[in-house]
Amino acid sequence: MPSFVITEKCDGCQGQDKTACMYICPHDLMVLDKGKKKAVNQEPVQCWECYNCVKICPQQAIEVRGFAEFTPLGASVIPLRSSDTIMWTVKFRNGNIKRFKFPIRTVPEGEVDIYAGAGSANADPTKIKEPGLFTQQAAGTTFSIPA
Repeated sequence: MPSFVITEKCDGCQGQDKTACMYICPHDLMVLDKGKKKAVNQEPVQCWECYNCVKICPQQAIEVRGFAEFTPLGASVIPLRSSDTIMWTVKFRNGNIKRFKFPIRTVPEGEVDIYAGAGSANADPTKIKEPGLFTQQAAGTTFSIPA
């Protein structure tokens, strides 16, 4: 089911040009209504239900409507993100509430070296069309392709 913005909670990321949910949505569905200064899902039917907008929203103003089979009779799943963890609150239809806390980062934000250990500095761009992964040749590792 699609994500929706709770307008009472949304502050449009305090009038910035681009809201956090607009930045994170992989399908570019979230937009800022400049008149109301609120975010809105412009095409709910196209929502991928990835929960990215829900997790990143600093005001907790976005929720995802659950399927009747998954969240019947008022059950809900709500994430609360901090800088290093995410707390999932699951409210069951009988009223029980369970919370699960997980780390979301293994390195400080902005310090990920995507090429670390891959030896991509030695990668040969002329081999881009050869079968295999980009970093296999650079790391000195190759895998044979079954005939």
